[in-house]
Amino acid sequence: MSGMIEPVRFTTILEGLELVMGLGIHPVERAAPQRVIVSVRMQVVYPAPPADDRIDQVLDYDFVRSGIQALVAGRHFDLQETLCEAIAALCLADARVERVTVRTTKPDIYPDAAIGCEIERGR
Repeated sequence: MSGMIEPVRFTTILEGLELVMGLGIHPVERAAPQRVIVSVRMQVVYPAPPADDRIDQVLDYDFVRSGIQALVAGRHFDLQETLCEAIAALCLADARVERVTVRTTKPDIYPDAAIGCEIERGR
């Protein structure tokens, strides 16, 4: 076994991405976009640690942020569950992502609580 380089795992995090988007089943939610907060944790596997300190050796989380923004720009989602699944699929499109946890939160529905959904998906 000596000389073999073990794969390494990192958790890449996009925390608290604030979107203004169409989400929900109620008439008021269909009438106007609302704030939605998205957080993503990706367990990413690399063949070796990034020795050269270069972005091309790791997952660039810009693709996750811009991908989520593009995903919600063109459509209304009825359910947070559907939105979470779509974001998870986006993340898992990168073969290095082994597992992903996606959380969405609607902070403005109730005056005293945020409501949300969280899923975990893997290969």
